[in-house]
Amino acid sequence: MATEDKNRATAAAILPLVGGAANVSSVVHCMTRLRLGLRDRSLVQDEALKAVPAVMGVVEDDTYQIVLGPGTVARVTPEFEKLVKEGQESAPAPDPAATPLTAEELAAQGAEMKAARKAKNATPFKLFLRKIANIFVPLIPALIGCGIIAGLNGLLVNLEWLPSVTPALAAMASGFMALIAVFVGYNTAKEFGGTPILGGAVAAIIVFPGVANIEAFGQKLSPGQGGVLGALGAAVLAVYVEKWCRRWVPEALDVLVTPTLTVLVSGLVTIFGLMYVAGEVSTAIGTFADWLLSNGGAGAGLVLGGFFLPLVMLGLHQALIPIHTTLIEQQGYTVLLPILAMAGAGQVGAAIAVFFRLPRNESIRRTIKSALPAGFLGVGEPLIYGVSLPLGRPFITACVGGAFGGAFVGFFNQLGDAVGSTAIGPSGWALFPLLDGNHGLGATIAIYAGGLVVGYLAGFVATYFFGFSKDLLAEFNVSQEPAASTVAATGPATVGAGPETPAKEPAGV
Repeated sequence: MATEDKNRATAAAILPLVGGAANVSSVVHCMTRLRLGLRDRSLVQDEALKAVPAVMGVVEDDTYQIVLGPGTVARVTPEFEKLVKEGQESAPAPDPAATPLTAEELAAQGAEMKAARKAKNATPFKLFLRKIANIFVPLIPALIGCGIIAGLNGLLVNLEWLPSVTPALAAMASGFMALIAVFVGYNTAKEFGGTPILGGAVAAIIVFPGVANIEAFGQKLSPGQGGVLGALGAAVLAVYVEKWCRRWVPEALDVLVTPTLTVLVSGLVTIFGLMYVAGEVSTAIGTFADWLLSNGGAGAGLVLGGFFLPLVMLGLHQALIPIHTTLIEQQGYTVLLPILAMAGAGQVGAAIAVFFRLPRNESIRRTIKSALPAGFLGVGEPLIYGVSLPLGRPFITACVGGAFGGAFVGFFNQLGDAVGSTAIGPSGWALFPLLDGNHGLGATIAIYAGGLVVGYLAGFVATYFFGFSKDLLAEFNVSQEPAASTVAATGPATVGAGPETPAKEPAGV
């Protein structure tokens, strides 16, 4: 089957299982997940969806998220959007008034929807973090592409190969980062409800070379001062100025006055305030990251690597995206990402241990075998949601593996061997092409690879010896595959369970 046909077939298999085109209100995707806005969550067939071969798992949050993996999700999403559009054009959404519901049923349905929304824990802080993620996640493909080119260019320069080509590669690698503030401003205005191009216009002031002739707080400004944090703040300010203008400026003058005042007011505040303040904050972030790993070393790595998986589960890892981007702007790489990537190594080690500890449970073993390749490449959702989290203890022991791997990399940072990544997004083995450091590529790769090995081993040992109680083994190490309804298996791993298999609650810690 051709790749395009395969992607369309996957989209066609998913659509009816989420309630059809009429039930889909929005479609977006991130690095690994198809994120759907749904009108009626009760129409989704979860178990059938998990059994679709290309589906690695599902996650419920403010959107319904279907894990397809990197690469696949970017190809399936356009096909899914086409099918949704075709379906909605041919069959409009059903009229709720035509559905014969009693008052009691309608009230119960409303109460259920309200309770479900509360269960999402959509706090203002988490909603703010999601906005931040929506600003930076679209930039990740460019960061990855430019980061790999930068790594290739550095290798060629060190080997003194192709001297006529390396300047061109340097321009390709650096061009995006030189203007990243503009893209951040554009996405910020779009996310906060303003005109995107006005957000980009205000953020462009930050990287304009002419700001070097301007003084603020008794100091000459420098192009790029404040970086992505300044661009984010400038664009948010532009949105509020624009909204104020839309409210008070007469319609006849709106097209002239609103854009002008938006750029003028927010631009002046950016030049004579935000650039300086954001610059100081950005410098402080870089200084703190260096200090943390230079002085905290193994201890800092232990904490960062050990607690990253829980941060991901809570959605709080999104707060790190601007920090990573700021470090890449300042130093050329982020020293935090390779340490945080050790959480994935601990997850892989834990999954391998579960495989050996449950020799009779073919359902979980099939899940692990199908999800491990993605796990080695840094895609951890199938193993997290399909194996360790439902089992309970193995999730904790996976965090232990990540802590030991992080401590290993942090220890070498304390010795002066910085290990960084020139982009954000990938982890695991996929991070190797993006590695950079201060003591040569060979040493950087060796330290990162050593951290992965330590993470694998620590996650395996901790899970094998401490990841299962006697009750947990008795419950899951059985040949009838009773865990299939508990463990969100990848692909066909859920098919083996019969309809009469009793559902089990996730095991306690």
